[in-house]
Amino acid sequence: MVILKIIKSGDSLVTPWPDEALAHLQAKEGDTLHAIETPYGILVTKEDPGFAKTMAAAEEAFRRYANAYRELAKR
Repeated sequence: MVILKIIKSGDSLVTPWPDEALAHLQAKEGDTLHAIETPYGILVTKEDPGFAKTMAAAEEAFRRYANAYRELAKR
């Protein structure tokens, strides 16, 4: 378990992340993290939840129109 402490930095509140937590997320300085509310609390992830939803819709379209995409790829 990782414990994060909120501290004041200038006019902002920040949470320094331990190296082990950042390594687990494969995150580094400058990366964007997404905080997603779940029934169990907050999930912090590097993955953009909107991107996953968009890709799922695209995969469904590719499956539905696979024959049309195959034909278009031939041209």
